[in-house]
Amino acid sequence: MALPAPPVFHLDGTEVTGETAFYAALGAALHAPDGYYGSNLDALADCLRGGFGPEPPFVLVWHASALAAGRLDRRLLVAGREGSYFEAVLDVLREGGVTVRLR
Repeated sequence: MALPAPPVFHLDGTEVTGETAFYAALGAALHAPDGYYGSNLDALADCLRGGFGPEPPFVLVWHASALAAGRLDRRLLVAGREGSYFEAVLDVLREGGVTVRLR
């Protein structure tokens, strides 16, 4: 018996004008309660563990991801390596069980 396909959500990267806008757009895309699905990387990881909207596994199709990546360019250290905020978000999503498809 095949497992049901995970739900698919679509994130509009044109709405991502910065970090705060990213979390608002993500919450809206996931139809999270009150539009909340984190406000920073730690809170995003908490949401992925359950209780704040959809729980992984699910697929997130991130449209206009290159545009969003350019806007989420703040540099930070994550797990001992430097990267952009965009890369850190991808790491948190993927580690949390989300399949991310960049478009």
